[in-house]
Amino acid sequence: MEDAHTLAPATAGAGLGPAGRALLALTKCVAIAGGLVFVALVAMELVSIVGRKLFSAPVPGDVEILQMCAAFASAAFFAYCHMMRGDVKVDFFTHHLAPQCVALLDAFGSLLVAVFGALLAWRTGAGALSLKADGVTTAVLGWPVWLGQALMVPGFLLLALAGLYMTWHHLRAAARSRETPPGKDGTAAGRGVAR
Repeated sequence: MEDAHTLAPATAGAGLGPAGRALLALTKCVAIAGGLVFVALVAMELVSIVGRKLFSAPVPGDVEILQMCAAFASAAFFAYCHMMRGDVKVDFFTHHLAPQCVALLDAFGSLLVAVFGALLAWRTGAGALSLKADGVTTAVLGWPVWLGQALMVPGFLLLALAGLYMTWHHLRAAARSRETPPGKDGTAAGRGVAR
């Protein structure tokens, strides 16, 4: 039996409960939406560059569209990355620790991700409200700038939710590894899990 924290990203959803699988599906849909926005932005920029060079007719406000839409698209990937355990981790110091200790450290890391996501959502939302109150618009298209900033908030809220869920998931993994007697599975015996 494989520990939850050692699952490869391709099978990361396997150890999740029903709520975790639903959250994973939601984060995947949001990440796909972000990817499609980036594809559309690349297509728009290609049209704009070709139009600028060949016909002196770029897409009006292409830089403004790029800035506003790329902000949403970038925020759309974080939660899915965390749910799939795609965060950058340096396990040099923790490689030889017991699975319970590694799971507890992963839980603490996920809790930090949740706090970070909540802080980003809060401050981004506050900034969007401030821009809305000031009535700031883009120079060429006249789009309200607050809208581009507000579109990032759901991605950050989803990151906070993913962090909270993964905190709970890693704590459960730590509890399970504590209850597994040494020698019952190869992983626990090989890593020296104490009861």
